[in-house]
Amino acid sequence: MPSDSRSPSRPAAPAGRKRQIASPHPMKGAILGYGFIASQGHLPAWQRRALSHGDLEIVAVADRCEARRALAHQALPAARIYADHRSLLAAEGTSLDFVDICTPPSEHACLTHDALDRGLHVLCEKPMAVSAKEAASMIAHAQLARRVLMPCHNYLHAPVIRAVREVLDSGLIGRVHALTLDTFRPTHARGVAEWSPDWRRDRHWSGGGIAMDHGPHTLYLAFDWMNSLPTSVSARTFTDPSGKLDTEDTWVATLTFPTGLASAFLTWKAGLRKGVFTIHGDRGAIVINDDELQIVAADAPAGGPASTTRPRTGRLSVPSDCQDARHSAWFEPIWPQFLDAIAADRFVGKDALDAVRTIQVIEAAYVSAAHAGQQCPLDLAQPLAVQRPRLLASVTA
Repeated sequence: MPSDSRSPSRPAAPAGRKRQIASPHPMKGAILGYGFIASQGHLPAWQRRALSHGDLEIVAVADRCEARRALAHQALPAARIYADHRSLLAAEGTSLDFVDICTPPSEHACLTHDALDRGLHVLCEKPMAVSAKEAASMIAHAQLARRVLMPCHNYLHAPVIRAVREVLDSGLIGRVHALTLDTFRPTHARGVAEWSPDWRRDRHWSGGGIAMDHGPHTLYLAFDWMNSLPTSVSARTFTDPSGKLDTEDTWVATLTFPTGLASAFLTWKAGLRKGVFTIHGDRGAIVINDDELQIVAADAPAGGPASTTRPRTGRLSVPSDCQDARHSAWFEPIWPQFLDAIAADRFVGKDALDAVRTIQVIEAAYVSAAHAGQQCPLDLAQPLAVQRPRLLASVTA
């Protein structure tokens, strides 16, 4: 269970008021950081939800960039717009229920703590923080403040990924024992032109390259599909040799699970945009190629060896807009989960714990890569007991 302890230097959050979910009044929220994913992903999803259910309203936005604030005003004429999150929280805090954090990752922890201190629930973009220690402190604070902290693990809600979950739950391919998870991008995801299009290539803002940016998606999917947590990681990275960029372009990792192995290849140097995953079970396999699924299953009698039977193969197209970087439709299902968590006082759920674990794996992978791919052991059972990553050789020596 998550710990209720945190730094004694931070005062406890005020008790505040707790809006009842059954109330006819919508939950009132503020977006912190109005960049690409906020304006093109989150806000359209929240606006659709507001129109269909009337259970939320974005009433304020904060962004450091004047041009982005002007665009926020155009999109939300009735909302109050602020130049920084502290001004917003000071003016709006007593009337807000939640914040949606969409800034670069290096600011996630500070913004989360400030919001929790105001008694607000928090939605937060991935990665939840730039270190596992920061992420664990956010979870501990949410527990103490009795407010929900939920990361936006939107890939779990892609229609094609939901279809994969249905196949796995059916038992059609048996017990999963191996994964390959390949994400190809021709460049890093661009930030908005009005502020800093290339902030993902600046470690000050991003905390890392493609491993920190896209690795969380890869890892929480791996945890889900393997139905277990990895026990070690070995990784290599490649960074543009020009010296102009300080985050990696390519990340290759092998994860050892109690139930098998997973191999991940993520790159910003590909010739195309595509996601290709394979899931291998003891009775079949699934191949995910963006919106397309290929399912292979052994047609064997009960108790018969799958290897001696003729497999059945099926193909399925599940429109999911995988080529659209906005993924707006993938955010909308997060909202009812957020409401359910608030209603149930489930302040820290599995997604939040997995968010810490993804960062633990990435940190260990960076250590491995810095030592020519040597294996790093992982202990993810208690994600709040964060330890400094070590090489397997140093553990066994």
